[in-house]
Amino acid sequence: MAAIHSDEFKRDAVRIARTSGLTRRQVASDLGVGFSTLNKWVKMVSDEAGPPDADQNLLRENERLRRENRILKEERDLLKKATQFFAAPKP
Repeated sequence: MAAIHSDEFKRDAVRIARTSGLTRRQVASDLGVGFSTLNKWVKMVSDEAGPPDADQNLLRENERLRRENRILKEERDLLKKATQFFAAPKP
């Protein structure tokens, strides 16, 4: 028996699929819907119109945060190495 989902649920699922950074498979699994069903919803919304400005802003913000996170991880790793270097016994 197929589950019937509200239009609001479908819109939210599509928004999550587009902006979360997770794979569509992960989103579908988390929401308890089929992968092909989620893809169908995304295609249906894409056919209706492009992503709303709010979604575009979220996509840009997610990308900016991913870049910032990568830089911070690199800086953290560098500081760990420097700490080990200076903590090492000197000959």
